[in-house]
Amino acid sequence: MIKIAVCDSETDARAHLSELVRKQYAECEITEYHTSEEYLTGRGGFDLVFLEVKLQIPGDGMKLAMEIRNRDREKQPLIIFVTAYEKYVYDAFDVGAFQYLLKPINEKRFGAVFKRAVKQIKSGVKRPKQSLVIQHAGASKAICLESIYYAESQGHKVILHMKDERLEYYAKIGALEEELYGQFFRIHKGYLVNLAFVDGYSKTAVTLTNGEKLLISRYKYTEFVKEYLTYVENGNKID
Repeated sequence: MIKIAVCDSETDARAHLSELVRKQYAECEITEYHTSEEYLTGRGGFDLVFLEVKLQIPGDGMKLAMEIRNRDREKQPLIIFVTAYEKYVYDAFDVGAFQYLLKPINEKRFGAVFKRAVKQIKSGVKRPKQSLVIQHAGASKAICLESIYYAESQGHKVILHMKDERLEYYAKIGALEEELYGQFFRIHKGYLVNLAFVDGYSKTAVTLTNGEKLLISRYKYTEFVKEYLTYVENGNKID
C-alpha cells in the first residue's frame, strides 16, 4: 500500500489529483491537505506528496517542501510539484523534487510521471516476500515463492505452476504482477515468471530451470533483460 498526500488549497484541484491517482493505481491511501500547517500537524509517513507551489500564498508550497526535507528523522517522500506557474519549475529541484506537473495537468504526462514514481518507491521500500497468500477452496493458503516457476493467466483464474503441482484460483494476473514486483516479471500477457528460475532466454522465449519454454512478447524483451540482469546482480538467483 503506497501512502500519498495531495496538498492544494483548491478543493477541486485536490479532488482532480486524487481522481487521477486512483485511475493509475488502486492500491494506495490518499490523504488531502489544503494548508501547509495541516500537513505538518498530520501523521506523516508518506511515500509520495503532490504539492502545489501556491499552497496558500505564492511560494508557500516550496517552504513546506523545505520543511519536509529538514525533517531528517522522518521518512522522506518523493515530491511532485504541481503548479500553473512555470517560473517555479527550476526552484522545485532545489528541494530534491522528483518531478513537476504544469496545470492544466496533461493526463498522459501524469500517468508517465506517476508510473516512474511508483517504480522508484517500490524499488526503495520493497522487501523480499517469502510467500504468497491466496484464497483457495474457501480458505487462505500460503504458498512459498521458491516453489513457483511461473503464473499463467487463464480466463478469470491464475494457474500457479509449481515444482510438484499446479494450483488454480480466482485472481487477476495484473494484481499478482503488482504484488510480486521485483521477483517476478510479466514476459507476456499470459505469463508471469519467477526470475529465480530463469535458465536462459532469447528474443522469442524464456527457458526455465525445469526445461519449460514460455513465449516472450517482443515488446517486453528489452525490459525483461534489464530486470533479470538487475535481479541476478543483486544476488537473488536460486542455485
